Amino acid sequence: MSNNAAIVDISQTANKFRSSIVLQAENKYIDVKSILGLFTTLVGGHSYELHVHGPDAEDAKAAMAEVFTKHNLDIKILSE
Repeated sequence: MSNNAAIVDISQTANKFRSSIVLQAENKYIDVKSILGLFTTLVGGHSYELHVHGPDAEDAKAAMAEVFTKHNLDIKILSE
């Protein structure tokens, strides 16, 4: 299964926000606004953690949760 649609969707969603949105996959940290970073990291079957910091963090968390769920990706959004 190709994750291309998911990657573009996630990146575009992240770029709507000013907050820093970082995806943690095992011991790697990726800026979700970077499509290239997502391509090398987002593979099915992993569980991911999302770290969101910034002025619109609450809205960003809600939007990111929605887009990850839409693409059946297992995400845990951490509240700092």
